[in-house]
Amino acid sequence: MDQFLSQADMMFHYLVECGILLLEFFGTVVLLVTGVISMYKWLTKKPDVRTTISQGILLALAFKMGGEVLRTVIATETKELVSIFAIILLRGLVAALIYWEITKEAKIEAMYLEGKLPEKPSHFRKSPHAESEDTADSVN
Repeated sequence: MDQFLSQADMMFHYLVECGILLLEFFGTVVLLVTGVISMYKWLTKKPDVRTTISQGILLALAFKMGGEVLRTVIATETKELVSIFAIILLRGLVAALIYWEITKEAKIEAMYLEGKLPEKPSHFRKSPHAESEDTADSVN
């Protein structure tokens, strides 16, 4: 019976470690793909670059936090749990700030589209490499 429990525990640890690696891998892939897409949008002067990269970072953080939550399942020492908790807390705060920024951007854009703002917000007005404001406005 002890041998069975030992093997079951070993398989459980292996399964959890595979899950952690998988979640962190997906988080990294999401971040890399979002970076490439955002660079393409920036180079082609699309106005939603900030929103795209913010949403990608938010999704990548969710995968990474999932890996950290799984890590708590196999943590054995209090020191390890405290460091995992600190990582989860910091990632959660960053995710909350990014979410706040995304919702703020959406509200500003909606206000402009509804006519409640007299002019476009400055970051919608001109792309970083727009040659003239007319070119940037036609893209927006």
